[in-house]
Amino acid sequence: MVPVSPSALSPTCHPSPVLWLWPGQAIYAGPALGLGPHAGSVACLAVGLDAPFRVRAGDGAVCVRARTALIAPRVRHLLTAEGDRMLFCYLDPASARRSACEQRMTGGRAPVLTGHRDEHALLTLAADLHLASGARRWLDRAAPDAPAGPDQRIRAVTALLLDETHRTVMAAEGAAICGLSLSRFLHLFKTHTGTSFRRYRLWARMIAAGRTISAGGDLTRAAAEAGFATPSHFSAAFHRMFGLQPGRLLATGLTIADASETPLPKERP
Repeated sequence: MVPVSPSALSPTCHPSPVLWLWPGQAIYAGPALGLGPHAGSVACLAVGLDAPFRVRAGDGAVCVRARTALIAPRVRHLLTAEGDRMLFCYLDPASARRSACEQRMTGGRAPVLTGHRDEHALLTLAADLHLASGARRWLDRAAPDAPAGPDQRIRAVTALLLDETHRTVMAAEGAAICGLSLSRFLHLFKTHTGTSFRRYRLWARMIAAGRTISAGGDLTRAAAEAGFATPSHFSAAFHRMFGLQPGRLLATGLTIADASETPLPKERP
């Protein structure tokens, strides 16, 4: 990981953009990027670091302005930032974090909830996102985890998807692990995670691609090792999920760090 210089997030003092990765989830903090319409595979907590933003979802029936908003998975939306910097926290639907975050939102309505009850604290804690320890504190404040998450059978399947992105894990394999019919398994997966099996598998591949890049690989290698048929397949899927091309994101000077394997840096006094 390339060290990120410690500094407070403010309109006049911008630290380098950073992307922290964990199994099943991620946090990005950096330029707003002017994203196009897209639909995420997992729930995303969006935070305007220096100003509010607007979200128009679906057919435009939902349009909100907020400083914090939780956007449901598989919902096509357009996010327009009013400030220079944004934070996007992608929550693993196989953990208890998604439901914990939902319970902390105080306004809005599905598919876009607004007003995290700890909004002020999240804006303050964002100043320490250059540290792995700071990123974890931010995540735990935004969406605390708990042992009692989704069905343990479903968690076993999502763990398999995260571990074996080099091959295409089929839904039938997941059904066999759970001891269920295919139709019952797919229904249970969606009920417990809020997303589809196919979309979670795609999300797992995106995390794997990010880890390859964090280890020094280029986009071609990242696409291959994450199980995408071609680099163009990876690029197209990335654009649909995040609203921009991966090359454009990397051009910001982004630091990608695997928080699950990175020792916690010592915090400075």
